[in-house]
Amino acid sequence: MKKVGNHNSISRKLLLSLSLTLIFSLTSFAQDAAAPAAPEAAAPAATAGGDPVKGKELFNANCAACHKLDAKSTGPALRGVAAKHEMAWIYKWVHNSSEMIKSGDAVAVKLFEENNKSVMTSFPQLSTGDIDNIIAYTSEVKAEPAAGAPGSAAPPGTNVEGGGISNNIILGALALVMAILVVMLFMVNKVLTKVASNNGIEVAPREARTPLWKAFARNQFLVLVTSIFLLLASGYFVYGYLMQVGVDQNYEPIQPIHYSHKIHAGDNEINCKYCHSAARVSKTAGIPSLNVCMNCHKNISEVAESTATPEYSKAYYDGEIQKLYTAVGWDKAKQAYTGKTQPVKWVRIHNLPDFVYFNHSQHVTVAGVECQTCHGPVQEFEIMKQYSKLTMGWCIDCHRKTDVKMEGNAYYDKIHAELSKKYGVEKLTAAQMGGLECGKCHY
Repeated sequence: MKKVGNHNSISRKLLLSLSLTLIFSLTSFAQDAAAPAAPEAAAPAATAGGDPVKGKELFNANCAACHKLDAKSTGPALRGVAAKHEMAWIYKWVHNSSEMIKSGDAVAVKLFEENNKSVMTSFPQLSTGDIDNIIAYTSEVKAEPAAGAPGSAAPPGTNVEGGGISNNIILGALALVMAILVVMLFMVNKVLTKVASNNGIEVAPREARTPLWKAFARNQFLVLVTSIFLLLASGYFVYGYLMQVGVDQNYEPIQPIHYSHKIHAGDNEINCKYCHSAARVSKTAGIPSLNVCMNCHKNISEVAESTATPEYSKAYYDGEIQKLYTAVGWDKAKQAYTGKTQPVKWVRIHNLPDFVYFNHSQHVTVAGVECQTCHGPVQEFEIMKQYSKLTMGWCIDCHRKTDVKMEGNAYYDKIHAELSKKYGVEKLTAAQMGGLECGKCHY
């Protein structure tokens, strides 16, 4: 009887090669199907009279604090205002609205009363040409958001290229083809086995090999070394795990109102101590009251289109601002408080043990420590999290590395003159000034 090699190995190699080829093909098809199409540039709206580009600059500089194009703010929405009033009347109103109200102009008085009797700032410095430019900007047709714009997510499994074929359908078809080919390979293997048997061909059996685990168990040196390694490694990981008990680094809870530090502290460069004003004079930084939020959001009821991201759409951000209005009882249409408020149950992120004393004002005002030193680059955080460990070792390490701020402090100058001789240094660290004494941080 003729002996031949084991053809099962050939089948397995073919199966492995086919599988790898199909995997790479699936990846390529999925990436091609998911690639977004380049957005088409929106055609600029045609305007008659005035320069809308210059008008936008003038609008943002003079009008945007109280007016929006498509929503009521302190004043009425201004898109299409040229169709509501004559230009001669608009010139007079912009130059001195108070004088028109006092003169008894019916339209001016009505507009004044409809907007909670808010007095519009006079702009005598604006020429009629400037006003024409602003009117040209407010007369532009509202541009519809382009398909595939940031924040406007397509339905799951939809191909955004325009073919309209679902990615799931493509992947399903490829998976079905792969399954068919695998079944065919098994059938070919079975047919070859029968052919070999019918022709009296004997397939060479595999040589029996000692299992790897048996070979390992017979080698006493390897067993000893491995046991010692496992004991040391397990001890290391158990110690590391136990040392993390009570450490909440990277704790990132979801808050009842989504507040983006990236937008406020990053894009808009709002100083941390504007909202957390207590950090300058108090032990705790405190949670800003919603009245602080309303200092800006009384006139900011929606975000700009450019603020949207793939994760968070413009509609999402606008909805979070509406949650703020609901909490404080603000009616943005009437520009007035309703008196119906709801509490916001913020989730605390940073929480030191009760036996630890930490004073924000001592670090922020006296020592001049930046907020980012402990809280990390908050201007980059979409969702606020605990950046540092806030452990005792972390605090001690900071005290050992941080020099004491001596400038303009006669009290520290006297102590520095005495202690610098003792330690033989030019600048003292917080640790050398007593920053490692137990009573400094523990009651």
